[in-house]
Amino acid sequence: MPIIKSAKKRVKVAAKANLRNNRTKRSMREALKAFAKAVAGGTPAEIAKAERAAVSAIDVAAKKAVIHKNKAARQKATLAKQAKSAGAKPTAVKKAVKAPAKKAVKAKPAAKKPATKKSIAKK
Repeated sequence: MPIIKSAKKRVKVAAKANLRNNRTKRSMREALKAFAKAVAGGTPAEIAKAERAAVSAIDVAAKKAVIHKNKAARQKATLAKQAKSAGAKPTAVKKAVKAPAKKAVKAKPAAKKPATKKSIAKK
């Protein structure tokens, strides 16, 4: 057991994070198992629904850095491939649509003062 106060706090914080990460991982695994069960014997609608749930769980795990983003992408690709071979229609991935950027309106420069003539220095 740590003696220093900050080390004691780190133990508590790490334990909480471990619990949270395990919960996220468990929900992801359950969603993947439900998808596998739907693929084994289910209607295309059930497969599509299970795929959406699994993809969502994978995205949450990747967002919370429980799994690496490349692993998440690989798993989602595998799910899509399995769902397609099982006869489910591919789910449309919704992408955030950005509003068209408005052109920046240039402010007119302030009126310039007329340049004054420089006096010629005598040599």
